[in-house]
Formats: sequence, structure tokens, C-alpha cells
Amino acid sequence: MRLDKYLKVSRLIKRRTVANEACDAGRVLVNDKPVKASYSVKAGDILEIMFGNKSVKVRVLDVQETVKKEQAAQLYEYL
Repeated sequence: MRLDKYLKVSRLIKRRTVANEACDAGRVLVNDKPVKASYSVKAGDILEIMFGNKSVKVRVLDVQETVKKEQAAQLYEYL
């Protein structure tokens, strides 16, 4: 699954366009490397998202096309 879609499905970022812009600006790192929105996310990847002055680091546990709001937090774990 594309990185921008994963960020939206997991609800780490609300909108796919915002996720796409964050990737293009280099504010999303996968395994400590800046990647484009088209990067293919796999289970075990470590994502770091920089929101202004704070950053969120998570490990991808599962990749699914669609999930309910309550289950979205089960796709990743905070580090």
C-alpha cells in the first residue's frame, strides 16, 4: 500500500492530500530515510512523522486497505 494512503487509513494524518504534501516536503521518514508518497509500506517499517516542532514515531504492525475507526490504532504501535 502507498505511504500516503496508509497514513490516511491508519488515521495518523486525516487527509490523503495532507499526507502527500508531508511526504513531498520530506517530513515523513521510513527507516530513517525520507521517502516519497508512493513508497510501498510493509509490516515492520518504522515511520517518523514530523508535525511542526514535535515528531511521532510508530512501527507498522499491519497493512489493510480499509479499517473502522476503532481498529485503526491496531495498525501501528508508538515507539
